[in-house]
Amino acid sequence: MIVYLAHGASGNADSMRPHVEGLRTRGIEARAVGLPVGKAEKAVGRYAEQVDDIDSQVIGGHSYGGRVASLLAAETAPAGLVLLSYPLHRPGHPEWETRIPHWPDITSPVLLLSGESDPFAQIDQLRRAVERLPNAELITYPRIGHGLTKVLGDALEQIARFVASLSAGAG
Repeated sequence: MIVYLAHGASGNADSMRPHVEGLRTRGIEARAVGLPVGKAEKAVGRYAEQVDDIDSQVIGGHSYGGRVASLLAAETAPAGLVLLSYPLHRPGHPEWETRIPHWPDITSPVLLLSGESDPFAQIDQLRRAVERLPNAELITYPRIGHGLTKVLGDALEQIARFVASLSAGAG
């Protein structure tokens, strides 16, 4: 099982290197996914092109990359979905319904990791939104904003645990 992680809107595949290398040191095969920046819906095909045998892999990403992965997961069920700092809404604009209409269609297990001070996902709204995912676990980090760099070690441990649980369920 491989974990594919895509970057946020201000990053590129190389910006996911700490995540990929950190997962590899934990015995998890991982690869970075490069996406064109723009409307998430238009990048779904590019994400899919980079994943072999999607139904047996874990996909996900940071912010924009996670949104693209979630749209893909709603179309084609991967083994699991990892959402890091999901962009539930624009900062200062807490309207979130438009960013998740596809979530009820995601049947894969989902792990969401988010900072409780993320301006892109007010924590109370994120908790309500997660209820729309049929099989999800939300882990939050107090005093952390958009990006998990300060808690990357723990975030990677959580991803490794999640992947191990998927592997155990598949075997």
